[in-house]
Amino acid sequence: MADLPSQARVVIIGGGAAGCSAAYHLARMGWTDVLLLERNELTAGSTWHAAGNCPNFSASRDIMRMQAYSVRLYERLAEEVDYPIGYHQTGAVRLAQSRTRLDEFRHVAAMAAALRLELEVATPAELKAHMPHMELHGLEGGLWDPKDGHIDPAQLTQSLAKGARDAGVRIRRFCPVTAIAPRPSGEWEVTTPDGVVIAEKVVNAAGYYATDIGQMVGRAVPSAIMEHQYIVTDDHPALAGAADMFPMLRDPDDSYYLRQEGNGLLLGPYEKKATPAWGGGAHRPDDFSFELYSDDLDRLEWYIESACARVPILAEAGVRSVVNGPIPYTPDGNPLIGPVPGLENFFECCVFTFGIAQAGGAGRVLAEWVTEGRPEWDMWACDPRRFTDYTTPEYCQAKAVEVYAHEYAMHLPYLEWPAGRPMKTSPLYDRLREKGAQFGDRGGWERATWFARPGDDVEGDRGFDRPGWYDAVAEECAAVAERVGILDLPGFAKFEVSGPAAAGWLDNLITGAMPKPGRIALSYFCNEAGKIITEMTITQPESGIFRLTGPAPGEWHDRDWLERHLPTDGSVTLRNVTKDFGTLVLAGPRSRDTLARVNNADLSNLAFRWLSARHIEVAGIPVFAMRVNYVGELGWELHAPVDSIVPLYDALTAAGADHGIRDFGAYAMESLRLEKCYRAWKQDLLAELSPFNASLDRFVRLGKENFIGRAALIAEEEEGPKQRFVPLLLEDDVREAPFGAPVSRASQCVGYVSSAGYGHRIRMPIALAFLDADVCKEGTQLEIEIFGKRRSAVVATEPLFDPDNARLRS
Repeated sequence: MADLPSQARVVIIGGGAAGCSAAYHLARMGWTDVLLLERNELTAGSTWHAAGNCPNFSASRDIMRMQAYSVRLYERLAEEVDYPIGYHQTGAVRLAQSRTRLDEFRHVAAMAAALRLELEVATPAELKAHMPHMELHGLEGGLWDPKDGHIDPAQLTQSLAKGARDAGVRIRRFCPVTAIAPRPSGEWEVTTPDGVVIAEKVVNAAGYYATDIGQMVGRAVPSAIMEHQYIVTDDHPALAGAADMFPMLRDPDDSYYLRQEGNGLLLGPYEKKATPAWGGGAHRPDDFSFELYSDDLDRLEWYIESACARVPILAEAGVRSVVNGPIPYTPDGNPLIGPVPGLENFFECCVFTFGIAQAGGAGRVLAEWVTEGRPEWDMWACDPRRFTDYTTPEYCQAKAVEVYAHEYAMHLPYLEWPAGRPMKTSPLYDRLREKGAQFGDRGGWERATWFARPGDDVEGDRGFDRPGWYDAVAEECAAVAERVGILDLPGFAKFEVSGPAAAGWLDNLITGAMPKPGRIALSYFCNEAGKIITEMTITQPESGIFRLTGPAPGEWHDRDWLERHLPTDGSVTLRNVTKDFGTLVLAGPRSRDTLARVNNADLSNLAFRWLSARHIEVAGIPVFAMRVNYVGELGWELHAPVDSIVPLYDALTAAGADHGIRDFGAYAMESLRLEKCYRAWKQDLLAELSPFNASLDRFVRLGKENFIGRAALIAEEEEGPKQRFVPLLLEDDVREAPFGAPVSRASQCVGYVSSAGYGHRIRMPIALAFLDADVCKEGTQLEIEIFGKRRSAVVATEPLFDPDNARLRS
C-alpha cells in the first residue's frame, strides 16, 4: 500500500455513495488534489444495504432538482467512466387512495413540468396499463414517472470512485480518521493510524458515523439513526419470463414501496411504529460495517398483507432474505450538505435518508460549495446551518421517529409537526397558550400561529382547501387593520456591531446606504456573484454602534457570514445578542394611542418618524423601539430584555384594552405581509437570485465606491435581469397557490410562485412570483396551475395594499 500523503487540498471522510460522489464532482471541477478516507471498504455504511431506488419525486423544489440531477448523471455514468452500474429505469407508479393525495401529485407534477421533468398524473386504468400485476381497489388515480427506477448501490459507488481515481483523486480504504484538529493557518490536521494529513478543506461524508467525526471538531451533528427493513422474495415465474422489468410501485397511503429485484420482488415499508437503531441509545458499535440488525417480520405483517392485496403475485413468492439496516435521519429528513456552522473550511455531506437517489446531486452541490463558495441552486433545505443549538440528541431522535413514521405523509400547508417540541420558547409561551395560541416551529422557536376562539377546531381538516382557522385569522387581520394588534416574535437573530471601523465594514457588506443615527435601513447582503445572502434591518441607536436584526432560522447562517468577513485587526466587534432580547410587535391605527398610555416619549410623526428607532421606556421598562413592522400598518417593533417581555406585554395589553387590542399570530402576519409584497427569507429571497431579480432595485446603490457583489450587479443591470419578482392577483377560490406552482402564458411556463395566500384586507388571493422579465408588465394575463386546475392571474403592482404607505407614515 502506498504511503499516506502528508497533504491534500481536500480530505473527504467516508466512502459511501455521497462521499464518492463528492470526490467525483470535485475532480470534474478541476480539484484533483483530493484524498478520500474510508474506515473499511467502500460502501461499508448505509450504502451497501440500500434498496437503491432513484425517484425524481419530491414535494420540495430544491430536493427535486437535486434528485433529477442524480437521475441524469446515472443515465450516462457507466459509459462515462467505463464501469457497469446496474441501473434500471423501469418507470414508477405512485398510488393515490384519496383526492387529497391526488391533489398533491397534481402539484408535484406541475412543479416538475416547470423544471422540465416528465411526471404524469394518471387514472387507475392508465396505472394498470403501466403495472399489469396491480389491483385497483380504493384508488383515485396516481402518478407515473417514466424516469424512475433503481440502481445497484455498490456499483454506483464504485463507478463514482473510478471516475474520481481516473482524474487523480486518491482513495484510501481501511484508514479510519481518529482525530481532527484546526491549525492557525485555517487548515486541518487529520489523524489516521497511517499518519497525519494536512488538509485545506475537510468534508464529513461519514454517514451514520458523521456524529463521531463531528465530535472531533466540537460539532454536534443533528441526526439520529433508524432501523429500516425490506424483504426480498424468491424468484417468481411471472417475472422470470418477462421481457422487461415491471415498474416500481409506491403506495404512500399504505406506506411501502415494491419493485422487481432480479426475478423476485423487493418490498420496503416505512413502519408507523418507527424503531430507533441500537434501542435508541447513544452508544453505537465501533464498527458496524457490512452488518445488519436482526429482522423483525412481525413489524411488517400489516404492510405485507396490504402489498399482497395490491400485487397478488407477491403472496405467491416466499421470502428469500430480510435486510434490516441503519439509516440516518436529520430532524426534518433532509441531508446536511454545505458549510459546518461555526467552522472554516469544514463541510458536511452526510445524514442521507435517501442517499442513493440524492448522492449524484449532493456531490455536485458539495463540490460547488467547496470550490466556489456557493452552489448554483439555493439549497437551504439541506444547509447544515438551518439547525441551531436546540437539536439535542433527544430532540433529534423524537423527530427521526416522527419523520420515518410519516415518510410518505403528504406535505400539507400549515401542518406543524409536533414531535420533540417545544425547544425554544418565549417567556410568554404559557400565557399565550392559555389564550388559545396554536404554535409552530420557526427555527426552533415556538411562535403563535393563530389564536383559537371558543368552539374552533384546533385539529381540523389539514387538506389543501382553506383551513379551519381561516375565519379566526381573518379576525386577527381585521384587528390589526382597524384597531391594534400585538404579536410576540421570539427568536429574531440579533447582532451588535461596534468599533472604529464598524460603519465602513458594514457599508462594504450591504448593497444600499447605511442608516444615520436614529434611523433604520432595510439592508441586503450579497455574495461576489451578486446573489442575495441575507436581509437584515440595521439601526444605529448611537453613533458608531449598530444593531442588526434578521430572520430567526438564519441565526447561525448570518452569524457565520458576518464573522467570515470580520477584519483581522480587531477594529470591528461583533456580538450575537439573539438570546438577550425578545420582540413584541404593536401595530394598527390605535397602536400610537396604546403605546402613549404607558410611556412619556413624544410618539408623533414629527418626533418619531417612520423608519426611525430610539430607546424609550414603556411602563418603566427600557425598550428599543423601531417604527417599522412586517404588516404594513402604523406600528412599532419593541425590543426588550427577555426577562422584561412578560411585564411589557401586560402593560401594553392593559393599555390597549379600550382600543380593542387583540393578539395575532404568524398566519395573520403572513396574510398582511403578502398584501405589502414584503419578501420572506428563503421563500422570496434565495441565494440563486439577485436583488434585481427580487425587484429590490431601490435597495441597491451602484454608485457606492465598493461593496461585495457590486461588479456582478453592475453587469446585471447593464444586461437586464432575466427574471423579476412581481405580485399576481387571482380569481377567488378555496385553495391558494402552493410554493413552486408554475406560472404560464399561452401554455408556456414563464415562472413560478414563491409565496401565496389570501389577503384579508384586499379580500383577494395573492401569489408572489418570479417571472420572465418580458411578462412582468402590470395587467399581463397569466395562469397558475393550482392542484391540476389552471386559474387566471393578472400581474399587479406592489404593494397591493396602501400603495403610498400612508398608514405606515400616519
